Amino acid sequence: MNFATAVTAERVQPVAITARERDDLIRSLRRFTRDADVAEDCFQSAFVRLEEYRRTQEVQSDVRFLARAARNIAIDEARKRRVRSDMAPDVRSMIEDTHGTQLPADEVLVVRERLNRAREVLDALPERTRTIFLMHRFTRTKYREIAEQFGVSVSAVEKHIAKAAQALARSVEHENEGTGR
Repeated sequence: MNFATAVTAERVQPVAITARERDDLIRSLRRFTRDADVAEDCFQSAFVRLEEYRRTQEVQSDVRFLARAARNIAIDEARKRRVRSDMAPDVRSMIEDTHGTQLPADEVLVVRERLNRAREVLDALPERTRTIFLMHRFTRTKYREIAEQFGVSVSAVEKHIAKAAQALARSVEHENEGTGR
C-alpha cells in the first residue's frame, strides 16, 4: 500500500490510497474528461481538497472522497469549457452585422478593443461570478438552473450576475469618459 501524506498544522495524516486505486481513479477521470492532463489536474485538485477538508472534518474513506471530489471538479471544468466554447460564436456574431456582411475595418477594430476590455473586466471577477454571468448571458441558462448547478439560491445567482453587469457598466462609463461620449 502506498501512503501519501497530508500535512496540517496540528498533525501529519497519511492518505491511504493504493497505486492501483489512484490509477483506476485517473483512468475513470480520463474517460470522463477525454484529456489525460485535465484528468491528472482534477485528481491533484481533489487531493488538495481532501487535505483541506481533513483539517476540520473526519473522512470515512479517502478513496471515496477523492473519487467524488475529482468527479465534481471534472464536471466543473467541463462546464467552464462549455461556457467558453459557447461564447465564441456569440462573440463572432457581434463583429458581423445582422445581414452577414462584414463591418468596416475601423469598426471591427473598435469592436475588438471593446471585447478585449470586456474580457479583461470579466477575467478580473471572481471565478464563480464570471462563470455564472457567462452561463446566463451566453448560454441563456436560467437562474434556477444555475442555482441548482452551483448549489446556491436564485437570489445569489442574481447578485453574481448584477455584480458582473455593474463591473462591465463601470468599464463602459470609464471608456466613455475618456472619449468624451
